Amino acid sequence: MVPSTRRQLITSMVTAFGALALRPRLSAASQQQSKAAPDTANRARTSLHQEPSFKATPQRLYEILLDAKQFAACTGAPAEIDPKAGGAFTLFGGLIVGRTVELIPNQRIVQAWRPTHWTEGVYSLVKFDLKPQASETTIVLDHTGFPEGDFDSLTSGWDSHYWQPLKKYLP
Repeated sequence: MVPSTRRQLITSMVTAFGALALRPRLSAASQQQSKAAPDTANRARTSLHQEPSFKATPQRLYEILLDAKQFAACTGAPAEIDPKAGGAFTLFGGLIVGRTVELIPNQRIVQAWRPTHWTEGVYSLVKFDLKPQASETTIVLDHTGFPEGDFDSLTSGWDSHYWQPLKKYLP
C-alpha cells in the first residue's frame, strides 16, 4: 500500500526507522506512536515546552547530554557527539542528527536537531536550559520549528527517549 498523505508517509517512515533501532524500547515506542492518531488540537503545533526535574547538578546533566559515551550509556543507543559549539551529533544509532549551535557551560545547550525521516534540510531548534533548584535541576526544554503533525510524537518521544532514561541512569 502506497501512503497517500504526508502523515501516512511520516508514520510509515517512523515505523521503518523504529524497526531498525538497536534498542527494543525505541522500536516499541515508534510502533505505538504510529498506531495512535494525533490529537487534532495539536496537529498544527510546531513548538513544545517541557520542564522535567532530575536529582542531579546542572553540570552532571550538561555532561550527559554532550558526552557520547554517557549519552549512549543513559539511553542504551549509539551516539556520536562533538561536544563543542558547531559540533555535529548523531543520536539513537542515527535516528536523530544535528549540530550544536550554542553552549553556555552547565547552563544552556542549543541544537539544530532533526529526525532523519524528516525532509532533507528541515531542522528544528532544541534549547535545554539547566536551572538548579535545591538538590535538583530542572531542564527547561523548548523545541521549536518542527513540522506540523509531529507535536504528539515529539512530546512523548522526549519523555520516553530522554527523561525516563535520565531518571533511571542518574544515581
